Amino acid sequence: MTIRQLPAQLINQIAAGEVVERPASVIKELVENSLDAQATTIKIGIEQGGIKRIQVSDNGCGIPKDELALALSRHATSKISSIDELLNVRSLGFRGEALPSIASVSRLSLISRIAEESHAWQISGDGNEQFESPIPASLPCGASVTVHDLFFNIPARRKFLRTERTEFGHVEMVVRRLALSRFDIELQLQHNGKTVYSLPTAVDTKSCEKRLQILCGQAFASQSLHFEQEAAGMRLSGWMSQPTFSRSQPDLQYFFVNGRPVRDKVVVHAVKQAYADVLFHGRHPAY
Repeated sequence: MTIRQLPAQLINQIAAGEVVERPASVIKELVENSLDAQATTIKIGIEQGGIKRIQVSDNGCGIPKDELALALSRHATSKISSIDELLNVRSLGFRGEALPSIASVSRLSLISRIAEESHAWQISGDGNEQFESPIPASLPCGASVTVHDLFFNIPARRKFLRTERTEFGHVEMVVRRLALSRFDIELQLQHNGKTVYSLPTAVDTKSCEKRLQILCGQAFASQSLHFEQEAAGMRLSGWMSQPTFSRSQPDLQYFFVNGRPVRDKVVVHAVKQAYADVLFHGRHPAY
């Protein structure tokens, strides 16, 4: 059997399988890019659970015109330049690294403007490795990525997408976790033109508790205790429910490390042990 080099488009589509599972995966990658670009406002708009359209816009630092095509090419990033930086990476992702994978399985448009430019520039692709030359566009400083028809060119992947309601549920969970991990970010989510979340920046106790009410419910917000502890160079803070508020399932438990959502059995067990003497068997704490 002859060994041959794979086409660039097929390489990108294979790589997409590692990054893009469903619309929620696309939103996660795009939002992390926005956060790494120091955005303070992120707007997310989706249609049909994100299957038809996804748009993520931010007010971050943007991408210069001459780097737009590079941002959509593989193994291009502004995050690292050496193995030492890779071993000590502090960003949420490698900016541009997910974009070519997403662009290979959708119709993607990227508009961006940096503060030094008088207007924005737009670059578009149609699911192949060829992109149009940047054209002038209108946008405040920042970036806006629009993804149309996810998996339109890979029918086998598209048929594994679930119903609009199910896909929206996954999107909503991604946005919920983001909102709980970054109270300093203004966040908006729209689905089919209707506002789902409109969360202003939360910088004080009152505004943080208001965000908790929206995301975790009034009962949790009113029956939880805020805490902050610091030791051994580490800081732990958050909200934990009182024993009077417990769940039949561990469905209201969120844990973040440096802004990243983490699901760890050791942490879950440690918290459960702390509640062992005050919760009935089969009940779960919320935090």
